[in-house]
Amino acid sequence: MLSYQHGYHAGNRADVLKHAVLHAVLSQQARQGTPVLYVETHAARGRYDLRGDQALKTGEAKDGVLAFPPPPQAPKALQAWLKQIRTDLPHHYPGSPALAVSLLGLQSRFVFFERHKQEFTALEKALLPDDRVQTLQQDGYRGALRLQPRNRESMLLLIDPSYETISDMEHLAAWVPRALRKWPQAKLLIWLPLFADGREEELGAFLGSLDEGFIAGTRWSRAETDPSALEGSAMIGLRIGGAAARQSFAIAAQLDAWWGTP
Repeated sequence: MLSYQHGYHAGNRADVLKHAVLHAVLSQQARQGTPVLYVETHAARGRYDLRGDQALKTGEAKDGVLAFPPPPQAPKALQAWLKQIRTDLPHHYPGSPALAVSLLGLQSRFVFFERHKQEFTALEKALLPDDRVQTLQQDGYRGALRLQPRNRESMLLLIDPSYETISDMEHLAAWVPRALRKWPQAKLLIWLPLFADGREEELGAFLGSLDEGFIAGTRWSRAETDPSALEGSAMIGLRIGGAAARQSFAIAAQLDAWWGTP
């Protein structure tokens, strides 16, 4: 389906976990000093205006990234991410593509897939011109499998579908094993929503079993009047360990404490 537009949800609580964990993983990758082929299968628009019409219609950012005080008072594990993005808030909130381009070195390459026409147009505007960046209005699952890292490049992929339908989960479950076989050294980051009815539990357990890595998740109390089915989110990192995994666990634990998860 191509109806989903992330601008309505940008900067919400799910984004806080996703982008703080991504920042930790990208930072560890950058410290290694080697070129990276970074790929997103569902890139969306790259940057968001949290005072724009879409964000204001739902108001989700006010309980997410906009709820945090300056970094010295924010949860310690989130401070590096918040320090990087805070200067441009609320009108320029960096999504995952903008974070990656800002953190990885000049030798790295970036390939961003986005099928939605309006989102793709905004993505191009947000990131181009940049010789390191390629944006493609294609199915990200098919397109990514055509890619191959060059000599000396490591590979990192972010998979972040909309989960609008059950078929989104089925496609993800079928694609991730193929990706792991095609790229034996690649690292994968997968965002997983945590639904009130637990529909994602089997998928999360399956994905987490495919290789070594981490699962870091956080939950929050959801009001009965909340139209969203979400009550949390998780990040699954396959073939990702070390400082990035430890930082991801710390981010999730400190978010639980910040949001007062019962």
